[in-house]
Amino acid sequence: MTSHLTHVPAPDGLAPSPQYSHVVWGTGRFVAISGQCALDASGAVVGEGDAAAQAHQVFANLERCLAAAGAGFGDVVKLTYFVTDVAHLPAVRDARDAHFAGAPLPASSAVQVSALVHPELLVEIEAFALVPEQTAAATGEAGAEPRLLR
Repeated sequence: MTSHLTHVPAPDGLAPSPQYSHVVWGTGRFVAISGQCALDASGAVVGEGDAAAQAHQVFANLERCLAAAGAGFGDVVKLTYFVTDVAHLPAVRDARDAHFAGAPLPASSAVQVSALVHPELLVEIEAFALVPEQTAAATGEAGAEPRLLR
């Protein structure tokens, strides 16, 4: 199957960025992932004071959320980073690169905020994805049905 996403790193008149795609479009089911923080399964903060550890936990949480929708990092079209200090962005990018593992980078925005929901948190990231209509769930493969909570 060919990619259901098109990445445009540099539209005419814009300088390319190695950190993101300027434009991403595609077809499929839209998936919105709420902002994820460096919290473990019990709700405890992971990596207090350590932006790199927090960023890796955030991307692990995003991966779990994407999987619940039958998606992966290759389906992400947009990331929004919220950091308490822009100096944390290199650590966030390193964690992102480890999880995207060579996939084209999505569009992205980064915002410095004065605080997050817990004072120990340094990073929060939300994601938007497009999942191809032809997924394992559509072909009847076991374990591919997204979990729905009501």
